[in-house]
Amino acid sequence: MYVNDEQFNEEELHPLSKRFRGFLPVVIDVETGGFDCQTDGLLEIAATTVTMDDRGDLKPDKTFVFNVVPFEGANLDPAALEFTGIDPHHPFREADPEETVFTELLQAIRKQVKAHDCTRAVLVGHNAHFDHGFVMAAVERCQIKRNPFHPFSVFDTATLAGLAFGQTVLAKACQTAEIAFDNAEAHSAAYDTEKTAELFCLIVNRWKDLGGFPTPTSD
Repeated sequence: MYVNDEQFNEEELHPLSKRFRGFLPVVIDVETGGFDCQTDGLLEIAATTVTMDDRGDLKPDKTFVFNVVPFEGANLDPAALEFTGIDPHHPFREADPEETVFTELLQAIRKQVKAHDCTRAVLVGHNAHFDHGFVMAAVERCQIKRNPFHPFSVFDTATLAGLAFGQTVLAKACQTAEIAFDNAEAHSAAYDTEKTAELFCLIVNRWKDLGGFPTPTSD
């Protein structure tokens, strides 16, 4: 694509576009009916995008939360349902089919990618390949073509927290990082996503403050 030099000024790009090689971090958490993304049902998904302030610090931005109707024929392991406390058949659950959920969610994420002058999204998760697998499997089932997420790269906060705080469990990592964490609220996609986003931003910001990465707006 041709860009007129007189109209284009790199300094006008959102600073976040320069931080992760043009990727917009999007924190995802899924609650499921099992561990197999191909056979087990997706029950909840939440996504929190991040943004960057004038100091070059990351912070959580927008959160999107959906209850999901398990796809036809999906396996629902009773042990997984007991662990999450989710009743997929509860009459007041207000869940939507996967196609509806992912059409709306990915459209919102593409909008945030564009708003931050990024080229695509990269999934951030706690044990991220689990969440990435369920997202990609659902997108494939729904035959959605415009998927903003990188097909295989992720940022894993379990790994980052192990490096930064010596903890790989989300609750313990947050406690060590002095992020408030309520175990009674855990295993809700919305709550876990927002706490993972706080943890991710804190680690990235602390690394910057220690001199590990220059502020994108600096010379």
